Amino acid sequence: MSGSSAAIAFLVAIVTNYVTAQPPKWAENTILVWSVFAGLAVVSLGLFFWERRLAIGAPDGSRPPVPLGRIAVGGHSMNPPTVPAPVRGREAELERIGALVRGPGGGMVVVCGAGGLGKTTLAAEAAAQARDQGRGVVWVRWRDDPERLGQDLAQAAHILGLPESRLEEARTGRVSLVDAVWEHLAAVTGWLIVVDNVDMPTRVGPGSGPAAAYRGWLRPHGGGVLLVTSRDTSWQTWGPDADLLHLQPLAEEAGGAVLLDAAPHAGTAAEAEALAARLGGLPLGLNAAGTYLSVPTSRHRTFAAYQHALETEFADLLGAEHPAAATDPAIARRVVRHTWDLSLDQLDRDGYTLARPVLKLLALLDPAPVPRTLMTPELVTDATGLPATAATVDAALAGLHQYGLLHTPETDEPDPDSPAVGRLQLHPLVREVTAHTLNRPEPTGTWLTALDEHLTRAVNMVAGMPGRTGWPTARLLAHHLPAHLDRNTPDNFSSARDTLADLAETLTNAGAVSEELLLRRRLLDAETDQLGPDHPDTLGSRNNLANALHGLGEHQQAADLHRQTLTDRERVLGPDHPETLGSRHNVANSLNHLGEHRQAADLLRHVIADRERVLGPDHPSTLTSRNNLAVALSALGEHLQAVSLQRETLANHERVLGPDHPSTLSSRNNLAVALQGLGEHQQAADLYGEVSLAAERLLGPDHPNTLTSRNNLATAEARLAPVGRRRWWQLPRLGRGAASA
Repeated sequence: MSGSSAAIAFLVAIVTNYVTAQPPKWAENTILVWSVFAGLAVVSLGLFFWERRLAIGAPDGSRPPVPLGRIAVGGHSMNPPTVPAPVRGREAELERIGALVRGPGGGMVVVCGAGGLGKTTLAAEAAAQARDQGRGVVWVRWRDDPERLGQDLAQAAHILGLPESRLEEARTGRVSLVDAVWEHLAAVTGWLIVVDNVDMPTRVGPGSGPAAAYRGWLRPHGGGVLLVTSRDTSWQTWGPDADLLHLQPLAEEAGGAVLLDAAPHAGTAAEAEALAARLGGLPLGLNAAGTYLSVPTSRHRTFAAYQHALETEFADLLGAEHPAAATDPAIARRVVRHTWDLSLDQLDRDGYTLARPVLKLLALLDPAPVPRTLMTPELVTDATGLPATAATVDAALAGLHQYGLLHTPETDEPDPDSPAVGRLQLHPLVREVTAHTLNRPEPTGTWLTALDEHLTRAVNMVAGMPGRTGWPTARLLAHHLPAHLDRNTPDNFSSARDTLADLAETLTNAGAVSEELLLRRRLLDAETDQLGPDHPDTLGSRNNLANALHGLGEHQQAADLHRQTLTDRERVLGPDHPETLGSRHNVANSLNHLGEHRQAADLLRHVIADRERVLGPDHPSTLTSRNNLAVALSALGEHLQAVSLQRETLANHERVLGPDHPSTLSSRNNLAVALQGLGEHQQAADLYGEVSLAAERLLGPDHPNTLTSRNNLATAEARLAPVGRRRWWQLPRLGRGAASA
């Protein structure tokens, strides 16, 4: 009996004696009686609160012990949920969990990732496999109630053999319940306990210590395996002894299989995989689509029809609200429109007040990765009107990343001298659902206006950076600029067009031909629409698009565009206009690429004469035409003429532009090509070596010009090797370069 209970019993005995028997002499003194009564009441209350303090203030910060009856009878099933369909694309994760379950020791596995990735389904399948192997399996559902979690884990330990006597000791406060549970779980083997949906690890308890301290209800030191599912993906949260399985979206083949399992008659495997790719491989989205397609009365009955309908009916198919989602988290988890709101609400409660606005800003951009430098406090404030600092924006991005809503793709820039550029990317379905909700309540127009202003600033900053410093950021910005141009009105079209043109020029210098081509096409379409097909700016954009096509090896398309542009420039600008001469030069360059070297040489001689007359003999464009004529002569086998012209052109390039200018490097490379044609392989190799070193220093190791010069050097060195000693990698390849102007 506890101290407070004994005191109360004593009071009852006194009162009972006073009522039912002859009162003693001292009882006639009412002041004394009531004083004693009051004193005993105070003692009783004091003992009661002291007992509570002893229970709450245990050294490990554990909560008051739970009544034994509540431990023994949990009132709900602790069996894992059934998995209604095959689990696709998670074989590696299931094997890792299975190996730990089958192994001699125990541990803790945290299956983590954003909402909708199928964490609970994976855990349920792992539990089913463990049960099939004879393991004891217990399933606990986290309900954001630390006391209830303690009861459930105590019940799980009781199921796994924790004796009643030990629970009685915990009930009476002689031992800590959490320690009693884990001492038992450490002593027994062959079990798997799943704690599902622990999305707020800081509330697990008992006490307020971090989960990574392993003094609370979640510990990695049992004789079996504790499997936790959570949206929190941070290793700092779970500590060094937890094995984190960070789920990713399903690959197209696995996603297609999920759809075919649900709707086997809705189309082919290829069509299912295409729809899976459109849904970003998100299992929740795949299940929603499969369920819809399996219903005979659905309007869209095939994978292809559903994918097409997403473009116009996204709100009805995947973006629809559920009336009970706001009050029932279990429903919100199962609805694509709401599942990520749970994480955002939690981030807001944790103090990451900018997480939701930052997510919405990112959703307004293209699905491609976004440069981290774009997401500034100034942008957040200008768009949302909310106060923001570098620290609060950093915290918001970190919170989104921690809950799996934001990814930071690894850079593919291997250049050690090029600064690493942080990247931010949303899952495509997270982005699309978020963008769908932006019309309410935020004024999207204000957000987009701020975004466009800051995109322009970012491009101006990149264009003004020295050397190749801004090239990685320019590549990332390219994908977000076409929409910037589309959003601008005719009044500010010129400014938006100049922004795209500036970035395209930076990409040209960077050798980022694919990204450049994206912008060149968009510029030509916009200028044709806004300015007309014969406007000089439109003709310039068509010329630049053709040059970009050359860079991708699309020489016939480039030649056709250059011929069309030359005809239009001669008509609009006149035959001697510098831009017309540039088009004539580029037509000759196209002929060279197509193998029409004689026609190219004849046309280039006319271009050189015209450029010397109009621009002067030392103009860079004149020098470029001389360089390309020498390339054509080399291809025609006229190597002596080519070498002579290239030596003269190289000397002029060095004098006019400097030894490190890209045109000078091209001229030096082409002199080496001509020398190689004469059989002067040693001289050619020496020049290629100079060009390769300079290109790597100035342009970086992966610039197309650097790769070409390195290939040419290898070819020249292979020609120097004795024929009988050549290896397969020394087979000669002739590299030649002709410049557009």
